[in-house]
Amino acid sequence: MSIAAQEAAESARKIFEAVYGASPAGIFAAPGRVNVIGEHTDYNEGFVLPMAIDRYTAVAVTPRLDGLLRVFSGQGSTTITDIPVAGLAPGQRTGWTDYPAGVAWAMIGAGALPADFKGADMAFSSAVPVGSGLSSSAALECSTGLALAALAGKPISPAELARLSQYAENEYAHVPCGPLDQLSSAFGAADAVLQIDTRTFDIKVHPFALAEVGLTLLVMNTKVQHQHGESGYADRRAACERSALLLGVPALRDVSFEDLERAATVLDETDLRRVRHVVTENDRVNRFVSLLQLGPLEGPRLNSAGELLTASHVSLRDDFEVSCAELDIVVDAALRGGAHGARMTGGGFGGCAIALVSTDRLEKVAETVTEALPAAELFTVVADRGAYQVL
Repeated sequence: MSIAAQEAAESARKIFEAVYGASPAGIFAAPGRVNVIGEHTDYNEGFVLPMAIDRYTAVAVTPRLDGLLRVFSGQGSTTITDIPVAGLAPGQRTGWTDYPAGVAWAMIGAGALPADFKGADMAFSSAVPVGSGLSSSAALECSTGLALAALAGKPISPAELARLSQYAENEYAHVPCGPLDQLSSAFGAADAVLQIDTRTFDIKVHPFALAEVGLTLLVMNTKVQHQHGESGYADRRAACERSALLLGVPALRDVSFEDLERAATVLDETDLRRVRHVVTENDRVNRFVSLLQLGPLEGPRLNSAGELLTASHVSLRDDFEVSCAELDIVVDAALRGGAHGARMTGGGFGGCAIALVSTDRLEKVAETVTEALPAAELFTVVADRGAYQVL
């Protein structure tokens, strides 16, 4: 049982009772995530190493009988939004409500909900910062999917939950994300990271109880908002797909270090740098996993892990060009303060960076980051469990 999920659930229950004047039939929660390493590799069928975090989106729900999906968010809503289930279709662009609506649409289309689904009253509460690169949308989608499946009496597996949530975000909300975020939210495990092969969806769980070895993962939210659907994210994905086609491979996951020399004769300079990031980032993920397989991050293993994190940021900054001035500032400050390694996390163009810090250096690192970027919000996270029914 996650204390953080229970707190989010209690908040959702209070919101539901205040808005709808009744107690909910159930409450479901799904976490945000930090991607420890492996950025922009998921839609290239590569490797990622995320962890679900102790920040959750919870939804309190009760079934309806009139075919309406009624949604309310404790983070910004002033009125209930009524969404006719029969009229669900992509392209409506209604803001945050596209995410729960899109999940319902995807589930009906896949048979995970009956075609004549009668609707629900839903109230959301979230501790996952929006636009921060911590997968607030995936947490919203996975909590919604779990809740709707339960109302319909049709259990849904974590794999199906992740797949349909990603499909909803791609096709209904028109955000071209890969599967990383939804898999993290659905499959998360306490005190563990997930080694995910995004081609096969093979998932291996590795211990990541940092506190046991005197380490802390610090999140540094720059407060610079990103919107993947309106940013360079789609351009980066298109460049990767174009390059894979020119190189004659199914995806950039199939490009090796040795292939980069040939790629230089086929691609322009910009696309070559995009490809180089994916190739080197996949290698960094696998090297980080190798360190974890040798035991806790201590001594030389800790130094090597930190170097991989920082190298990832340099690659994202210089080759993939998805960092921004604020992200670079907090990463550099964390390293100056004594962090073992630091990198941006998430799609980029704003949002959060992370730093791996010895707990006895946490105060000094936080002080250095705050001096460098006073607007930054700093908090620590631990790996927590994936989406589940709380009440």
